[in-house]
Amino acid sequence: MEDIYKKIKELRLQNGLTLKGLSEKTDLSVSFLSQVERGDSSLAITSLKKIADAFGVPMASFFEDPYNHNYAVKREHQKPFKIEGSDLIHTRLGGHFPERKMEPIKVTLSPNQQDKQKFSHPGEEFYYVLKGMVIFVIEGKEYLLKEGDAIHFPSVQQHQWENPLSEETELLCVLTPVIF
Repeated sequence: MEDIYKKIKELRLQNGLTLKGLSEKTDLSVSFLSQVERGDSSLAITSLKKIADAFGVPMASFFEDPYNHNYAVKREHQKPFKIEGSDLIHTRLGGHFPERKMEPIKVTLSPNQQDKQKFSHPGEEFYYVLKGMVIFVIEGKEYLLKEGDAIHFPSVQQHQWENPLSEETELLCVLTPVIF
């Protein structure tokens, strides 16, 4: 539990919040939050959820060691995950360390999967087709990529993709800024 208290204080300081500011975002009292950060008070899961929401982080982040000081990410430690509302399967390939600037991920697209929504956000994206085929549409221009092909573009341009095959497509993706 001690690590959770430390992480809460670290997040508060990183976000430039005072205890009063965090109190306003969570509806938890300043004195309670102070006791939590010192480890002098137990923390209910509902309170932890309010704190996680205030920082925009998943609750699980309080229970994990965020840094991989070995830098290598062995296959057995690569855990596939989905983002709510998406059918994409992501597998984080990079280590966690302070000040990292890019996010390497393996992305698996289901057969005939199509991104219905156009995206635009700060940063850059690089994709390399490991297996299968993908169609990227960037600012209305279509790019058909096959195994061994790559694409690199500024993420501020509207983009979407489609797997035109009746089998999975796997992509190596490197994003900036770090999002996971």
